[in-house]
Amino acid sequence: MHTLILHQTPIEYRNESSQKPPQNVQESAQISAEQILQAAKNNTATLWRGDFHQGKQLLAALKKRVRKPSKPAATPAEIFHKHRLAQSQQSREINMLLVEVGVNFTVDLPRAPDVQAALLDVYGVANTEAFLLPFNQLLGFIGAHEWHKQGVPISALGGDKIHVPFGVFSPLRGEYLDLVQQIRLPENCHTAFDIGTGSGVLAAILARRGVANIIATDNNPRAVLCARENIARLGLVNQIKVLQQDFFPDGVANVIVCNPPWLPAKPTSAVETALYDPNHSMLHGVLREAAAHLAADGELWLIMSDLAEHLGLRDSGSLQQWFAEYGWHIAAQSHTVPSHRKATDERDPLAFARQKECTYLYCLQKNSFQAA
Repeated sequence: MHTLILHQTPIEYRNESSQKPPQNVQESAQISAEQILQAAKNNTATLWRGDFHQGKQLLAALKKRVRKPSKPAATPAEIFHKHRLAQSQQSREINMLLVEVGVNFTVDLPRAPDVQAALLDVYGVANTEAFLLPFNQLLGFIGAHEWHKQGVPISALGGDKIHVPFGVFSPLRGEYLDLVQQIRLPENCHTAFDIGTGSGVLAAILARRGVANIIATDNNPRAVLCARENIARLGLVNQIKVLQQDFFPDGVANVIVCNPPWLPAKPTSAVETALYDPNHSMLHGVLREAAAHLAADGELWLIMSDLAEHLGLRDSGSLQQWFAEYGWHIAAQSHTVPSHRKATDERDPLAFARQKECTYLYCLQKNSFQAA
């Protein structure tokens, strides 16, 4: 736990990012974005004491000031790394504007909304002592809470919704879910493991396809709770069990499905671990260990994008090489192109790569397969 000194008294500082906390904090009810940035250079955060909506306007002005065009880069990988570095630096500066959250998740500012439900969604239990939080993250929590209540309709589930709270990866990219719904199942497929289940959406799709016994695992407690709630909401508790653990449960399955992080880079927050994984460590772990957890003639289903290749972060053909090195061959595969907003946004610094991206579902079988 990190603390700052406010009125000569320690107060907890919370930040969902891995950023280092500021050393000092100043208070203000009237300050400019430029003054906040000047204080930030001295590692001093600003605690907002003014009107809530004026604070939102100040935050918007702060974002405009910190979002500067990055310097030209020579290679796709350099473009990506400079973009990530710029995002990190900008996020830290934006998070230098703080708000105090009182006991039971109250915000004592003029025109402040009731944020108790949103913060309960994030932290699980009410706080008994005040803490400081980046204003921008508070707004993110509020927005995530609304998305959680609203839910995301999933075409592969017939339009039924998956509800996702802050801190769990949301299945907004429906195209890869359709691949799992459409690909043929192995014969006599009775059991499945969903590794890194997140919201539980892949397990739900397999259950709707008739797989009778599914175990879904995740090491993120927020994801485990989220998946259990979604499974219950969809009426699939008799088919799916959700466990909090790394990788594989005991026993064997006819199908193991995994959607590992697609980009080999360092995450900067818990939710980013669904997107970024240095050196593809989860992918290698699954390829190395999955065969011991497959029934005879079972299949490992991997969902992977080729975005890393277009960004120069992975050599073309590396996936197929790794499959061979770990003793797998491709029994079937399908692919699709992204339909999300960023795929067609020319303002995105990574648009040059996103426009070429394909997402693949690889159905892998072990060479000279022997039952575990």
